Amino acid sequence: MGILWDIGSLIIAVAIPVAVGFIGTAVGGGGDSDWYKQLNKPSWTPPNWVFPVMWTTLYVLMGIASWLVWKEGGFEHQSYPLAAYIFQLLLNFLWTPIFFAWHRFDLALVEIVILWLAIAVTIYLFWHVHTIAAYLLVPYILWVTVATALNWYIWLYNGPSQQDITQPLQPGGPLA
Repeated sequence: MGILWDIGSLIIAVAIPVAVGFIGTAVGGGGDSDWYKQLNKPSWTPPNWVFPVMWTTLYVLMGIASWLVWKEGGFEHQSYPLAAYIFQLLLNFLWTPIFFAWHRFDLALVEIVILWLAIAVTIYLFWHVHTIAAYLLVPYILWVTVATALNWYIWLYNGPSQQDITQPLQPGGPLA
């Protein structure tokens, strides 16, 4: 397979996590809502503009890492590392609606801890296939560590939930 195949497969590998991130934000919302702005957050909370820049960068790195592993035999030879990657990508997608749409800080905290563990497993499995691919995921697990601490703080100082998930979200949010 030639250079065009490599370029095309790399573009697809990067587009998948970028699309998952954008869809997750579209479904779940994000940090620019009035509801989120009203939450009690720590002083070390990054400014809102940092989140889309950081996540886009991380999604690109994730895509490159998955492509490097995929290039070492595809799903036929790398089924465990790529399955772990897909699993953590699904968890990444789910956190945003749990936190931002359902306002369930407790469930989001449990979910993000599982996500962190899934990323750690993915890094471990990638390491045995392509060390650069594993290194490309290190910024991701570091950022999720920060996000986990932020989620924990918000849960601790705002309660486990701001909205019953069985009820529709109310205009103005629960803290209005």
